[in-house]
Amino acid sequence: MGQVVKSQMESTISEAYIKFLRGMLGRGPKETKTYIIRDMVIVRLKDVLTQEEKALSTTERGRPLVKQMRRILRETHSVQTEEIISVITGCQVISSHSDISTKLGEQVEMFILDCDLEKKCKVKTE
Repeated sequence: MGQVVKSQMESTISEAYIKFLRGMLGRGPKETKTYIIRDMVIVRLKDVLTQEEKALSTTERGRPLVKQMRRILRETHSVQTEEIISVITGCQVISSHSDISTKLGEQVEMFILDCDLEKKCKVKTE
């Protein structure tokens, strides 16, 4: 039963993250999967690059520019993304990390929480 609660929360986080990115960038990823592992929430987003970013990523000079721009956008919106995670999980985000692959067009977001969310999901159903 705990797996159902965990799966539902992972799905809710994925949907909320897609909605947020669409509002911020005008488009969202083609696929998003969220994983809750102990005190971590990991969000994997596939096909996140815009057409312009894909074109820039084919050049040696463009790849770092795309990564830098995405890093700045992420830093600018980190309060909102952390709030999304906190509201859905009921835990506080104590740190968050992000990286983007210009080669694969994937982005990974990781949120470290102040509680063991995986354990909390199991307890909710017992």
